[in-house]
Amino acid sequence: MSQTNFSSLNLRPELVSNLDTLGYTEMTPIQAQSLPSILEGKDVIGQGKTGSGKTAAFGLGLLQRLNVERFRIQTLVLCPTRELADQVAKEIRKLARGIHNIKVLTLCGGMPFGPQIGSLEHGAHIIVGTPGRVLDHLNKGTLRLDNLTTFVLDEADRMLEMGFQDALDAIVEKAPSDRQTLLFSATFPKKIEAIASKIMVNPEMVEVASTHDDSSIKQHFYKVKNFGERLDTVRGLLLQRKPESTVIFCNTKKDVQDVADELGHFGFSIIALHGDLEQRDRDQALVRFATKSVSILVATDVASRGLDIDSLDAVINFNVAHDSEVHVHRIGRTGRAGSKGFACTLFDDKEGYQVAQLEDRFGMITPEALPPASVLNESPMMPPMECIRIDGGKKQKVRAGDILGALTGKDGIDGKLVGKIQLFDNCAYVAVETKVAKAAVQKIGKGKLKGRTFRAWIVRSFND
Repeated sequence: MSQTNFSSLNLRPELVSNLDTLGYTEMTPIQAQSLPSILEGKDVIGQGKTGSGKTAAFGLGLLQRLNVERFRIQTLVLCPTRELADQVAKEIRKLARGIHNIKVLTLCGGMPFGPQIGSLEHGAHIIVGTPGRVLDHLNKGTLRLDNLTTFVLDEADRMLEMGFQDALDAIVEKAPSDRQTLLFSATFPKKIEAIASKIMVNPEMVEVASTHDDSSIKQHFYKVKNFGERLDTVRGLLLQRKPESTVIFCNTKKDVQDVADELGHFGFSIIALHGDLEQRDRDQALVRFATKSVSILVATDVASRGLDIDSLDAVINFNVAHDSEVHVHRIGRTGRAGSKGFACTLFDDKEGYQVAQLEDRFGMITPEALPPASVLNESPMMPPMECIRIDGGKKQKVRAGDILGALTGKDGIDGKLVGKIQLFDNCAYVAVETKVAKAAVQKIGKGKLKGRTFRAWIVRSFND
């Protein structure tokens, strides 16, 4: 039996059979290296990028250890953003399908406090949440960690970058010292070493290389003189390459807004993502980009964390990342699943130190010629889809199948023209090809979902 096969591990039979039904047979490198130690109850530090399979690694470990009959909070998973917490909770529920009556609860900021208190009063086995909100509940006494056996820090580097150090320290103070601690991080700066030495006992270190094939990502570097030339170069690259979906990374919130405003002025389909956005606007920005109804997302590294995009045609580094690990993480978002990725980085003389770091990692960097000025006269490419918001979601028992059925039913639109459907508590979003957007809005607005009529409209700005 292969040592990388899940059945080679000492897992509960119901976990193994569920893994089979999910089509998980072979472990990813991070799973193969970390799971044996996790299952032995050891503290583990796992260094691996998004998409490396780390969620299943700690998810299987905590489910193996869980005592379902003990209806107490036994596991706490902390994530930097609500998007990531939602993804992690979803994956844990999927892995837990073979075990009856497991309750997973998410506690994140940007959501009403009252319903979370109600859910906590009903009890749970596993909490997945963001540090600020988890600490709020601990301080109010609505959450207790007396029965905690497993504590997981996911994307710990981003939590520290986002200023959660004090919250993490306060949460650890309220957790039992006799527990298993698992820490996962894409990068391993000194701050992570410091927190690990404080909260872990003889941790095993597991490090895996990036899961995407670097050879599938062609990197391009462009030397610019000033901010104006940076902007012209970005415009030129977008007009020359015409990527369907692009993320532009900036190092500051101000640059994010300036780049988004400038490109928007030239008619590009663009949206900005930074820490000052309200949660509803943040959700809507991510949905519009994921549904391909917006072509370009401009973001800081922290704001983009937890971004769950299947395939990205291009990544543009408006500024060089402060550290080479972050650079690798940025460009790793393109060129996934066998597609050829396009990644380019703009730099000036002041960024010599960061460029030298990249040269240590990738070899000599030779800047390419900037796009010709003539290309700036071309028109930007418009996104292929429109995003429709529906005024009903999970709490109204609306499901993706209901929306698809309403759109494609009698005299409806072709199912091939319907894209991604995303459900939230009180609303839903569906992508449709631009040419059928108006017909789709009428179909939903005049038809019925779950026996009710819901309002529907095309989302084109934060105010929609």
